[in-house]
Amino acid sequence: MAYAENRTGYWRGRYKIEAGNYGTVKDEAGATIRFRTKREAEQAAEEEEAKVRKRTWRDPALGQEKFSSYVNEWYAGQDLAVSTMQTYRRNIETHLLPAFGGRALADIKRSDIDAWEKAERALGYAESTIKTWRATLHLILSDALHDKLITANPVTKRRGRGRRAGRSSRRGPEKAVTSALGIVLIAERAALLSGRDDEFVAIVTKGFTGMRWGELVGLEKEYVRARELRVEWQLYELDTGELHRCPPKDDSMRTVDLPEWHGKLLADHIAHAAPQPCACHGRTYVFRGHRPANGAASQPGAKIVDVARRAGVSTGTVSNVLNRPDTVPEVTRAKVQSAISDLGYVRSARAGELAAHWRRSGFASWLFHPAATGQYPSQGQPRPVPVLGEPWPGVPARGRGAALRADACWLPVAPRLTPHGLRHTHKTLMDGLGIPAQLKDERMGHLDGSVQARYSHITAEMREGLMTGLTGLWHAALAERRSLSPGSPVGALDRLLRGKIPGF
Repeated sequence: MAYAENRTGYWRGRYKIEAGNYGTVKDEAGATIRFRTKREAEQAAEEEEAKVRKRTWRDPALGQEKFSSYVNEWYAGQDLAVSTMQTYRRNIETHLLPAFGGRALADIKRSDIDAWEKAERALGYAESTIKTWRATLHLILSDALHDKLITANPVTKRRGRGRRAGRSSRRGPEKAVTSALGIVLIAERAALLSGRDDEFVAIVTKGFTGMRWGELVGLEKEYVRARELRVEWQLYELDTGELHRCPPKDDSMRTVDLPEWHGKLLADHIAHAAPQPCACHGRTYVFRGHRPANGAASQPGAKIVDVARRAGVSTGTVSNVLNRPDTVPEVTRAKVQSAISDLGYVRSARAGELAAHWRRSGFASWLFHPAATGQYPSQGQPRPVPVLGEPWPGVPARGRGAALRADACWLPVAPRLTPHGLRHTHKTLMDGLGIPAQLKDERMGHLDGSVQARYSHITAEMREGLMTGLTGLWHAALAERRSLSPGSPVGALDRLLRGKIPGF
């Protein structure tokens, strides 16, 4: 029963919440209200007790913890994959804390979340990306609800509410795919851009197996067999730049069947490349990095840019003096050499050393994108890849004056294709071959929990049908490529076109 309690200099209202548990009348901030008279305290206590009986009562102190404080504790309590933890942290720090960090949990309303979502959309973020951030916020506040810090999750959308018209305008673009010939052409161009066979074999492998990017980069030599490869690990690139060796997404370890031609292609590549264990993981990976190893900035002493400033020339001129001195006038060469001597510049021991592994953005920007679109990335006008037209399909011209020395450029093969688009491509190729869904899911590393999937089983005949279909697509693509030119500047493809790989 509600009553008034006399305190020193004031009265406070007390009311029954449940058996043996009494509450004190408080304000919205959770502070005890000090009443001047006994009657005022009793009336306030009776009102609160009436709310308890009607089940509309809410503890004023509930949810007063700041979102920033709660989310820090919430994040520290998670025990998930490194990649998932990194994604959560990025979403929280970049988008959730700036919007909700200083607010109490109980003060976050549905209207606030809708306004935040609308503002993010106005900034040009993709609908799918905003949906991901909202899902993270929903998960955090669901746990706050479970901890009884709030009475409802404001992120939860009510069915049948909200704008229905115009949803199609917020759809993302359809994922671009290519054909088997497109895979071969893009792989050939990427190898020409890198000047080696790794990119050719890697892109063909990704297009004809549907492996994820991290699984391809993390493919270890010991898991490549004559007629199969095993997806056991991936190398996941963290925001710090570290490549973390961890199980594949959703623990989708699996065995990927290989047609005979694909097994021989990988074996031929391993034989020619002779990969060695990397220094970062101590394991032998099938594919190596492309761009120079990062670390020059951390080396002590003068840098090449310091030499350029001292000599009053560009860094390109300094590079030419170091690598091609005969191309630099004697007077300029003397100035650069004098600056090198004055500054005590020493070339890094890592100069010319390649990184052990690809970086996702570097591979996509400087190898895959130019190969697929025929253009280098640029914030201004597109820059076509300048090439010397012979031998076909053209060898990229490099260095100063490349555009003037070039006599051709590449046409696009698949303008919007991304490396992940090759995974979509592989799924599409299997659809065209009529491969059963169960086998497609196994190959892609997907899990179908439906009843239909439970009663579907993969047979040896299904696997053989897939291998036959992929072999047919591969030989048809090679035949089309051979009709364009009987050879290739890319060693691995040239051996294929001329039948110089044993067994082809």
